Amino acid sequence: MELAGVRGTCDTVHSMTSKTSYEIADGVAVLRLDDGKANAVGYDTIAAVDAAIEDAEQNAGALVITGREGRFSAGFDLGVIAEGPEAARDLVATGARTAARLYGAAVPVVAACTGHAIAFGAIMLLSSDVRIGADVEAKIGLIEVSIGMPLPIFAIELARDRLSPRHFTAATALATAYSPRGAAEAGYLDEVVAADELEDAAMQRAQALAAHVRRTAFGLTRRTTRQKTIDRILSTLDEDIQSFGVLD
Repeated sequence: MELAGVRGTCDTVHSMTSKTSYEIADGVAVLRLDDGKANAVGYDTIAAVDAAIEDAEQNAGALVITGREGRFSAGFDLGVIAEGPEAARDLVATGARTAARLYGAAVPVVAACTGHAIAFGAIMLLSSDVRIGADVEAKIGLIEVSIGMPLPIFAIELARDRLSPRHFTAATALATAYSPRGAAEAGYLDEVVAADELEDAAMQRAQALAAHVRRTAFGLTRRTTRQKTIDRILSTLDEDIQSFGVLD
């Protein structure tokens, strides 16, 4: 199996689930999220992201995460959320730990945002190092407040770190959803390219990072710049998540 836009020899290929696929090509790990629908995030997708991070840290120089055409991720699986507050809290807590792991990954992470990135989809963008978006009609943002859910501390801390201060309130408390170009201004994305150029652009950037970044120095700098935020996310998670899961 070879993903569109991935050129060169495919070193390893793993079929993870029906919703994800993973491979390493030319030293770059590529995780594709594709459930054929909106790319809602449940436990299987979270496990696939965790596994991709772990494998990429051992066997690749960078990790690319991408979605299906028009859909990066619609956020947490509302089918699980609707099961009740306890189910919602458990899923969100699991996702928060994965977001923190992605944010602190030992290799550079490039997100190729194929379209809509809502709620946890936006959090994955905030957790990635380089975010390249397709210039398509799409909504990107933390929209939890607009559907009656408080924004958890882990999402707020990632937003505080990665978003433009000028957009912080609009993006969090006001639940603003941005177009890809608006998302680049706000800080969810770093660059917007034509949709048919997205995967090549993401792979080229990931390959350049894999060749350029030295692993030990990267890891030490990662800890210096991000460990305090990760520690706050994890230390506040259990208490904070108790307020999550009830729709107004």
